[in-house]
Amino acid sequence: MTDLTLIIPTKKEVESLPIFLKEIQNLEYKKIVVLQKEDLETKKAIKDFKNIKILEQKNNGYGNALIEGINETNTKYCCVINADGSMDPKYLNTMLNECKNRDIVFGSRYQKPGGGSDDDDAITLIGNYFFTFLGNFLYSLKISDILYTYFLGKTSSLKKLKLRNPDFRICVELPIKAKFNKMDFICLPSYERERIGGKKKVNALKDGLLILIEIVKYFFNKK
Repeated sequence: MTDLTLIIPTKKEVESLPIFLKEIQNLEYKKIVVLQKEDLETKKAIKDFKNIKILEQKNNGYGNALIEGINETNTKYCCVINADGSMDPKYLNTMLNECKNRDIVFGSRYQKPGGGSDDDDAITLIGNYFFTFLGNFLYSLKISDILYTYFLGKTSSLKKLKLRNPDFRICVELPIKAKFNKMDFICLPSYERERIGGKKKVNALKDGLLILIEIVKYFFNKK
């Protein structure tokens, strides 16, 4: 199945990425590893993997990694799945089948039954419930996990959104713009595994404030 490209955003994942690539090496999907040009250690760690395209980011930031990966994709579908191993590839077939009749499928750690997380802490859990509630209240998104960027969608639909955020704010920009564009999307339960190694790249307080501002701004500027 070559109609799907896995976009793997990566930032200093020397420990995690080789293990994750080994896990998915037999999946017959195209794979794009997106990383920063100066991340030489991660490049070196995956130099022996075949059938992997390495895309050097033109602009730094998690959001830019996703945007540039989507723009580089030429298959009918694409899926963002992080390099740290926390997003389980066992859900890919279900997400892909569900996406054939809609624009985007979002993985959700809080969709029951089946959702959950080994990587959540009290701050991220409370923050996610708050931001998800706010997004649903302001925009009627009808989603259960606004901060999780494990998603699979039609490439043409995702490109149509013209995503702009260079950082983690992209997680809320995506569903809100999908709603504004009257796209068909759904949440499916997804269990988040403990990351293989390294540290989280999210700063809960700083990024949380930016995400709050991002959610509210679309209420006044629907673009």
